Parts: sequence; structure tokens; C-alpha cells
Amino acid sequence: MLGPLEAWHQGGQVHLGDPQQRLVLVVLLLHANRPVSTERLTEIVWGDPDRRGLVRSYINRLRKALREAADVSIETTPSGYTLCVDEDLLDIHRFDRLRAEAAEADDPRRAIALLREAVDLWRGGFLEDIDTDRVGGTEVYSPRETYLDAVGDLAELELTAGDHRSARDRLRRVVSAHPDKQRHATLLMRALLACGDQVGAIRVFQSAAAALAEWGVEPGPQLRKLAALAERGEPASRLPSRPGGFTGRDAEFAVIDAAAAGERRAVWVSGAPGVGKTGLAIEAAHRLRARFPDGQFLVRLNGYTPNVPATTVADALTQLLTELGVPPEQIPATDGRKAALYQSTLFGTRTLVVLDNARSPDQVRPLLPETAGCLAIVTSRRMGDPDTGEHLRLSPLPPDDAIALFTGLNEPHRVRGRGDEVAGVVKRCGYLPMPIKVAAALFRRHIRWSVDHLLRLLEESGPWRAGGDEDGAAAVRVSYQQLADPQRELFRLFGHLPGRDVDVAGAAALAGRDVAWARAVLDDLHEVCLLEEIATDRYQMLDPLKEFAAAQPLPASPTERADALRRLSDYYLVTLERAVGTGYPFDRALQPVSGRSCPVAPVFESADGALAWIAAERDNLVAAIHHAAAHGLPQHAWRLAVLVWRHFNTTSQLEDWTTTMELARDIVSSDPGDDCGQAHVLLRLATAHNRLGRLAEARGLAEQALPRWTRIGDVVGEAATLCALGVPMMELGDHDDAIGHFAAALAKYEQIGDLRGQAHALSMLGNLNELRGNLAVALRQHESAVPMLREVDHVQGLAHALNNLGSVQQRLGLHTEALASHTEAYERAREVGDDCVAAYALNYIGNVYRQLGRLTDAKLHHDRAREAAAELSDADLRTQLYRDRGATAAAGGDHADAFRAYHAALDLASSTGNRTHQAYANRGIAHTLHALGNHPDAVAHWQAAETGFAELGQPEAEEIRAERAAMTCACR
Repeated sequence: MLGPLEAWHQGGQVHLGDPQQRLVLVVLLLHANRPVSTERLTEIVWGDPDRRGLVRSYINRLRKALREAADVSIETTPSGYTLCVDEDLLDIHRFDRLRAEAAEADDPRRAIALLREAVDLWRGGFLEDIDTDRVGGTEVYSPRETYLDAVGDLAELELTAGDHRSARDRLRRVVSAHPDKQRHATLLMRALLACGDQVGAIRVFQSAAAALAEWGVEPGPQLRKLAALAERGEPASRLPSRPGGFTGRDAEFAVIDAAAAGERRAVWVSGAPGVGKTGLAIEAAHRLRARFPDGQFLVRLNGYTPNVPATTVADALTQLLTELGVPPEQIPATDGRKAALYQSTLFGTRTLVVLDNARSPDQVRPLLPETAGCLAIVTSRRMGDPDTGEHLRLSPLPPDDAIALFTGLNEPHRVRGRGDEVAGVVKRCGYLPMPIKVAAALFRRHIRWSVDHLLRLLEESGPWRAGGDEDGAAAVRVSYQQLADPQRELFRLFGHLPGRDVDVAGAAALAGRDVAWARAVLDDLHEVCLLEEIATDRYQMLDPLKEFAAAQPLPASPTERADALRRLSDYYLVTLERAVGTGYPFDRALQPVSGRSCPVAPVFESADGALAWIAAERDNLVAAIHHAAAHGLPQHAWRLAVLVWRHFNTTSQLEDWTTTMELARDIVSSDPGDDCGQAHVLLRLATAHNRLGRLAEARGLAEQALPRWTRIGDVVGEAATLCALGVPMMELGDHDDAIGHFAAALAKYEQIGDLRGQAHALSMLGNLNELRGNLAVALRQHESAVPMLREVDHVQGLAHALNNLGSVQQRLGLHTEALASHTEAYERAREVGDDCVAAYALNYIGNVYRQLGRLTDAKLHHDRAREAAAELSDADLRTQLYRDRGATAAAGGDHADAFRAYHAALDLASSTGNRTHQAYANRGIAHTLHALGNHPDAVAHWQAAETGFAELGQPEAEEIRAERAAMTCACR
């Protein structure tokens, strides 16, 4: 059966007769050792009840064909005919047995032998010369996917065993036939690279990418990493450049090297500020690149960075997943799911991760690789715990190594013969690498200084007590004292930055100067190693230096720091206003106006540039919100939070969204007269709570916001809040009130000529009319909304509206039109990176295919939707996916899976209070229990569904009454 239908006996092929006779045999084989009725055979083979008499004739022919085989027979039973056969004589059953034995085998060689025997049973496609639609269609189980799994399992074992050629040759046939199978393409690329065929690996990637593109899917991270390896001949790396003039630390490198060779998962490097922890970790990572061919990455955890909150586990995981090649729209929203995806992405790779400046073991544990062959190097001022890796405590450099470091960073002729003075310099630097590099940079810059002069300055500089550590203070203090006033000023201000880094324009705003001035001064500070340039026109100060800078007195004005940080807050606020206005033009009417100005704030020419700025400054913007809230700048704080909400919404960063908005609510609540701030903040919080499934909270927040918009006379705000109020009302089952709110919002949007708002209100009214069975009205409303959104180029809103339109088209039987609507919705959602809307679109496409009877395609799209949305926190989406997966499973006769899916939908809907979803889920459970013959348990769900739909005023209530009236079982 694993190929053309064939039977063999004692080395000879058995003739199985004409096509009709072969069809009869296939039906019996598919039900081996189980009876098949005469009626069923007649229906399948001829489709004509009058041909029933032919069955006995064909059974007799088959008995003659099989008469020489003592272990095969066709028995007549009271309920039909049964093909009696030892299942191991059927290749499909033998294949399953061999796979099961391979899975249980302890010896990899035994597993390889069993899997090779299993896959060699395949001579072509499953029953490839039989029209399976004639013998059961979608109900016929095809083991093709199981075969592909077996080939993949075998290739994994062969690659591990070093048999790259066998894996390559077998995978080539599979990948040629199925180029969209990412696992097999990945394995083939690995085999080809192991055989030295980089060009072949690139061709496989290109074929896979083209095949996946037909489904609107991007190649996964493993494929992309292997393609990069094939193209460059080296692994992906996000390490900064190697520390210049690195000297010594041979014993420490030996510890890290031994940990990597011994398959330890982490090394924890601790030590005082300036002792060279980060430099050691980065140097070690570069030296170990060959041992970790799948990539090396660096994450700054900001554990002790002044004025900057420690990097959250969520943000660190997001950065790692992005750099590992996971598309941003596929990154989950929750920490647990991010961690699971991170570990699964690392599985099977040899990857090195540097986790720099950790605050605590808790911050690091979820980031430590669990898979064998990967390594993390952690740096921290504090010691780790026993479960966070082998501990390595850094001490100051030995004197000889410290002298070698300073000497290597300077021209030989300037230090030749000055051994005692150089020894004095490094001693005054505490034998710490960071101060030694600062002193060396200062010495290089002053070409007429002698080592004696440098040493004298260090001895006169006095102690540095920043951070409670005096070692190395002299070098930094002398370097600071040698700066001109502009450089000193900007250096001091860097000590108070609320974020981790700043671009040139932000530095100009901080100092109250122009961009050219800032660029020149930043370059000077970079030259003497007091700043690091981490990207083009973007600078960062090392933590010990930042502590020192913050401790310096303000010689010019007692308000120098406050004035500078107000200017920086103005910079972020004005630039964010411009970026949001350009990147999200449809939000301009509802954007709070700050009234602030900033002469160095950039103007954005394109939406891409604006959105790129928001993404690059995301961490600094969050830090600026927290700083403004804590330092007497409430108007900056809440406006920044409101302006950045769309970015968080589109990228599903719900944690940062709710955190910043709750902070903003605390701020505006402290001023009872600030209706404007309260209205903006409450509206955005309502939207966030609705996405999280907190429907009652969302409704309450919107109700609080509405009168505030009315008092300030903002019609756009009123209309938007009416819609924000209507959504949870609709989901909670208050359909009449929801219709009233959306209709009122529509009138207000029409009054001010806001097409985006009109389209949104119309689309929501269309949803409600669809629920109530007014499909013609719903269709007109959606068809009116779509062109409005096209006109204002609101891509995200258009994707939503197209999905809503397609849903109604499905209900009306317009399947071609529905597929077109949902396909465009998916493409538009992908265009703006909205994974939530994309998942809805894929799910709806699956629904259309289910209605067309194409259950395989339906299940494929439901699975793709689930993959896209599994890590999102959108409660409505998750419930919808369960509901529709249950419907497709039920249509395919898999009532057990349908029952599980419907129950999951009911649990979610009950937790959020969504009455519409509850009614549909109860109806699905009732249908499933009825199909399983469990009529007594079905009754309660029939009643709950009927009552629910009746209370909602939906036509499904009458459908259920009619359905139950026609039943003869206990469900009636």
C-alpha cells in the first residue's frame, strides 16, 4: 500500500484483477480484520445501490487471487465481509511497528537500522494508483506525514552519527518533492554543509523560501541561520569587536574553555567595577567562535547601570529570539512562552550567549541554554548561585599583565626605559583594565607628556568614591580634569541619563546645543575612552564611568541637571509626536498635543523612518516615562505613554503597554482637574484591558473616560471612547447597548468627516448585525468600511475590516469572495507586522475550506493560525481559534479533538465573560456529545446554548430548538 497497490507471494507478484476489483480489495484493506457491509462496498465502489449484486462476484474473484496464501482470507460475516490477515504482512502496519521499535531503541545504531528498514518500505505515494476519493476521501488516513517524520528522525540520527551522505541522499528526494517542509530542508542543508557543499545548501534554502512564500510564510530561524552560514562560511554573530590590546587572563580563559569542552551550560564571571569582566567575556566568546558555529550573541542586562532599570527577562528573551532569527511578529507575548521558544530554537545548535552585567541569578536563569552544546558566559558584580554555572571571580590583573596592557596601548618609544614609572601608573590604576585603558588613552592624546608627568597627575588626583570602590579612581579623575569645559559638561550629564544610551540629537538636546556641537564633543569623549559608540551616532557610557560622572559637582548652575533632563524629555516628547504622526497618520486626530518645542528634534520623511526611530528608542522612551513621572514632569510622562501605545499594541508588547499606562493613570489621577490627561489615559487602558480579555475592567475604564472627553469638547475622543465602550459591551452580550454606542460614534465621526472612525464604527456594527443574522445589512456595512480605510491608507484597520467582510461572505456562501478578503487581510497584516490580525485571517481561511469540504486545507490553516497566535495574549483570538478548530475536527469525525477544543473555548469564554463565545462553545460541546452518544450530558449544553443565544437575540436559539425537536434521543 506504500506505493502502487501490490501483493506478493513467495517472490511472485499476485494479479489483483481489474480496477473495480482492486477498489474492493482496497476498501477491505483499509478496514483489515473488521467487517465491511455489502451496502458500504457498493456505495464506495459503484455509488449505485442497484449494483449490490456485483459485490459477491468480486469477493469470489479476490478469494481466488489470494487462495495460495494460507495467512490471508476473506471471511463472510453477518455484517458483511472481513479481510483476515496478519497485520505485519501489510507494509503500512509493518512501517508503524518499525517506527515504534526505533523510538524505544536505546542504541542509536539499532534505531537507524529500524528506521532505514521502515522508510525503505515506501515505493511511492500511499496507494498512488488508487483514487482515494473513491474509497473514503478525507476519511482515508494517509501516512505521508508519518513517512516524512520517519525520514526526518532517521536523518537526525545519521547526522549525529556522522553519516552525512546517507542523510543527504535520502533527504534530497524528500525535499525535492516537498520543498516547503522546513525541518527536512534544514536537515538537508546541515548534511550538505557537512559535506562541504555550500552552494547546494544555498539552493535548498532558495527553493524552500520560494515554496513557503506561496503560503505567505517566511523561512524559520534555523533555515535562515544555515543560509547565512552557507553564504558567509561563518556563523551569525552579534558580538562587538574584540577589546583592543587584551592582555593576560590565561588562567581564566582556561576555566571558560574547560567549561565549554565539558558541556557545562554556563560560566558566571564576577568581580569589581572596572576589573574587566565584560572584556574577558567578549574576548572569550571570540576565541570560542569555532566551537559554537551556530552563533554568538550579547545581551546587556543593565543590572548595575545607573538610572537604567535592569533589563527584564521578557526583553532579554525578545532580543535573543530576534537575533536568533525569529521574526518579530512570531515572538510570544508571555515570558514562559518566550522562554520555551528560546530553548526550542537553541535545540540542536551550538550557540554561545554572553549575558553582560546581570543583577541577580533570577534575571539570568531563564536565559541560560538548556540544550547540550550551548554555553552562556554571565558577568556580574555579585556572585552567582550553584545552579547558574561554574563561578569565576576576577581579581585585578597581576602587575606584569597590567604593565603589558598599558605598554601595548602606547607607542613603544614613549614607554621604553620607563618600567618603574609605568609600574607606578598601573598600580595607581588599581591594576584594573578599565582605568588602565583610560590612562593609556589620555597619555596617547597628550603626545608631549612623559610617563612621569602622568604618574604625578594620578598621584595628585585624590580618591574616587563612586560606587564605594576607590580602585582605579585616579585615572578617570585625571582624564576628566584634562577635559575642556564642553566635554566635562556633557560627561557629567551622561551620568544622569535616564536611558542606557543616547543618539547624537538626544545628546544635543541634553546639553542645549546643536547637533554639530554634540557630535564633536561626543567624538572627543570617545577618543579618550570615556564613551563607547555602540552604533552609528549612538553612544553609551560604561557603568563605573556613569557612576563617577553622576558624582561630579555641578560647577555652572544648581539646576544644570534638572534643566538638561527637561530638555531631553522635550526631545523625546517632540520627536515621538512627529514619529507617531508620520508612522500612524490615522491616529493624528486623537494624538495629545504637548505644546513643547525642541530645535534638534528630527523630522521624518517616511513612515518607515518614523517607526524605525520608535523601535530603536523603545527602551529609552520607557525609561524617560519613568524618569518624568519621578522627577516632576507629569505632563511629559503621560503624553509619552499615550503616544507610544500604538507601537506596543501593534507589536503585542502588552506588558510594557499596561505598565506605562498604569503609571500614567497614577499621574493624571493626582490632578482631579486634568480631564484631558485622564481621558487619553483611560481610553488607552480600556483598549489594553479589552485585548487581555478583562472585559468588565475595559468597560469600566471607557465609562470613566467618556464624560471627560465630553467636558473638554473633544468629539474625536468621544467617538473613539464610544467604540472602546461598545467592544466589551458586545463581547459581554449587551448587544443593544453596543449598537447604540457604535451608532452614536458613527454619527460623531460623520459630523467631523473622520473616514477612519466611520469605517471602524461601520465594521463593528456589521459584526453585530452578523451575530443577529442580518447578513445583508452586515455585508453593506463592511463593504462601505473597506474603501474608506483604503482611502486613508490605514493598513491595520483595513486588514481587520477585510476579515470582518470575509466572515459575512462565508455566511452568505460567497466562498470565492471570502477567500479573497481573508487572503488580502493576511497580506496586509503581515505588511504591518500585526500577528494577531494575521492569525484571524488564517483561521477564517480555514473556515472557508471547511465549508467547501476541504478539511485537510482547513486543518492546515487552523494549525498555521494557532502557531502565529499561540504566544499572543489576545483572549478573543484564542477563544475563536479553539471554537473553529473544534468545528473542523467535528466535520472530520474527530469528535474527541472537537470536544477538547470546544471545552477550551468554553473555559476561556467563561473566564473573560464573553457570552457569545460561551453560547457557541456550549453548542459545539452539545453536538460533540450527541455524536459520541453521550446524550444525557449533552442536554445541559444544549440548554445553555439555547438560553445564551436567546438572551443575546441571535437566530441560533431557534435553530437549536428546531434541531432538538427533530431528535429522537435524550437530547430532545
